[in-house]
Amino acid sequence: MVMEDSRKPSGYKEYVAGLFAGVATVVVGHPFDTVKVKLQKHNTNVQGITYRNGFHCTARILATEGVRGLYIGATPSFVGMAFESSLLFGIYSQTKQSLQGGVQSSRPRPQVIIPSAAFAGAIISFVLCPSELVKCRMQIQGTDSLVPKCSGYSSSLDCALKTIKSDGVTGAFRGGSTTFLRESIGNAVFFSVYEYVRYYMHLQLKSGSSDHNNLVDMGIGILSGGLGGVAFWSTVLPLDVAKTIIQTAPDKSSPTNPFQVLNSIYRMSGLRGCYTGLGPTILRAFPANAAAIVTWEIAMKFLGIKNN
Repeated sequence: MVMEDSRKPSGYKEYVAGLFAGVATVVVGHPFDTVKVKLQKHNTNVQGITYRNGFHCTARILATEGVRGLYIGATPSFVGMAFESSLLFGIYSQTKQSLQGGVQSSRPRPQVIIPSAAFAGAIISFVLCPSELVKCRMQIQGTDSLVPKCSGYSSSLDCALKTIKSDGVTGAFRGGSTTFLRESIGNAVFFSVYEYVRYYMHLQLKSGSSDHNNLVDMGIGILSGGLGGVAFWSTVLPLDVAKTIIQTAPDKSSPTNPFQVLNSIYRMSGLRGCYTGLGPTILRAFPANAAAIVTWEIAMKFLGIKNN
């Protein structure tokens, strides 16, 4: 069943809503991301395992650096994620409208969702790559005695400037192809799960009270966003492991082909090595993406955008 879509293009508003979603993602998810990056960097070294698990890593960070240590590298994350999320949700929404051609289906259409999400993911990868490179290089250094002091960056800006000085502008885009694959594949999965879970839950949970409807909408947003995030990272975590290794490698001649890197990790640590950091990643995925979706949907309502 299809019907005419009465929704008018909202221009910049969808990008503004996406920006708020990005900020919410960093606030909730960055500590988990710090643990994930440290595990991916140090537990895949040939010297052997540095941290026993995510809880051990978290305890070490809190003991030596406090809560602040969990938010190291958060500055580029706030900037990058806000801009990236703004583009992701804005491009996805407007591309979906364009592919629908003025016709709104009564149920999700994969032929619309998947290309819209993959295209949005591909675009944001160019923003994410340099910001994540700085974030990862900041996160792997620290005062934890189990981890040798790395390059000694005093700030995110210092890290960015030193990277460009030593490697040129192209050095800031190291790991770009891996980021491109991760984001285009991952977001196709994320938005597919989000749209389908949201659609079927709305069919099951209908209510007459507008107040109760708001609570239902928030609950659906939490579940659909959280499950979408878990599906995203369960699908592309090996690519993320490869990206971390590529972006934090001290030697500029180190391989940048993600499949070559993953093959090396697989030969050394097996499939488990390719999923290093799975625990904190999944723990982060649900609340961070739930917060992003709920914030996005609330912002759209506040801005007068109808989310069909």
